[in-house]
Amino acid sequence: MAQITAALVKQLRERTGAGMMDCKKALTEVNGDLDKAVDLLREKGLAAAAKKEGRIAAEGLVEAYIHGGGRIGVLLEVNCETDFVAKTDEFKELVRDICLHIAAANPQYLRVEDIPEEVLEHEKNILRAQALNEGKPEKIVEKMVEGRISKFYKDVCLMEQAFVKDPDVTINDLILEKTAKIGERIVIRRFTRYEMGEGLEKRVDDFAAEVMKEMNR
Repeated sequence: MAQITAALVKQLRERTGAGMMDCKKALTEVNGDLDKAVDLLREKGLAAAAKKEGRIAAEGLVEAYIHGGGRIGVLLEVNCETDFVAKTDEFKELVRDICLHIAAANPQYLRVEDIPEEVLEHEKNILRAQALNEGKPEKIVEKMVEGRISKFYKDVCLMEQAFVKDPDVTINDLILEKTAKIGERIVIRRFTRYEMGEGLEKRVDDFAAEVMKEMNR
């Protein structure tokens, strides 16, 4: 059995636009043969998601979610191509799941490119200082910073975060998988998250655990 590396999964994902887990399953099924994995994903209809990127998604839903008796609130807009899909239970469930995820994971931005340059540079300066304080030679510090900044992206960007209901899948993977399954382009357009007393000194609660508990009811 060939070893299915992360690099191979990434390569297949870039070629097909299919979700990470679908790519990994396809590669496992064909013993690591990249071309056969592409064909397999095409046969299953999972390689179609990338081709939908240029299509207009102007329908959809705006969902409101309130957690903990008004302690956290989320407003989310998710778009699709037709009103028909927007009214399906599967699409509604997807939108609600993303709302719950936002409540639990508290992303600050939608995508990496939404991070202000000054915020990104500030974080890189901190990572640079950390590496130097660890005694790392300057010639490799920049490579270390680029490697470590990916964790920052996963902490603050919704599309990069691990889905709270399935940590093996990112929100980006989830959208790609649903796009392939539903057959329409799906786009998370915008979101707002409010937390009661945010910015004020207060006791710390494990909101992620609370939201997960509510999901499992």
